[in-house]
Amino acid sequence: MQAAPDPDFTWLNEPPLWRRSVDGVSLVTGKRTDFWQATFYGFHRDDGHALLQPVAGDFTASATVLGRYEHLYDQAGLMLRIDATNWIKTGIEYTDGMMHFSVVVTRGVSDWSVIPLPNAVPADPVRVRLTRHGDAVRIHYAVGAMDWQMARLAPFSSADAAVGIMACSPERSGFEATFSDIAVGPPIARQLHAE
Repeated sequence: MQAAPDPDFTWLNEPPLWRRSVDGVSLVTGKRTDFWQATFYGFHRDDGHALLQPVAGDFTASATVLGRYEHLYDQAGLMLRIDATNWIKTGIEYTDGMMHFSVVVTRGVSDWSVIPLPNAVPADPVRVRLTRHGDAVRIHYAVGAMDWQMARLAPFSSADAAVGIMACSPERSGFEATFSDIAVGPPIARQLHAE
């Protein structure tokens, strides 16, 4: 199920099954994969799957995500990463029996925020957008045809990093996710309430 990835993107923890096509990337996760650092649970995990490309300065990254969310903590979306203890992951996470829009910001230790999406179902495409302006990152999402909604504005390093898609399945193996419309380019306008 493998094809050559775009040369600008490389795997961090390549999944056991994946495919790149003209439409995007699909993957199947390995067993008990996750990104997390310490908070509440006490463990350190850095074995989730991420397909990343280098970035410097300000940028916007985006993708449309579909997943077969069925088990606790199944997740898929975007990742911005400097190293194992400085990163952001954001996208859909399945918890408490439904889809949530999730953001984890890690600067040494992880924090986790969620927005319940009680009307969303796994067949709904979710657009995810992450923008860095200097030492701040803002995160937007849109479910189906809805307009972009801001989920988070967080301080984060402006250091050179990598950005791209990610997926994890902390409680199982075999979570299937598909990513389309993957893009990394100039940042959107700085105004907080502008599209």
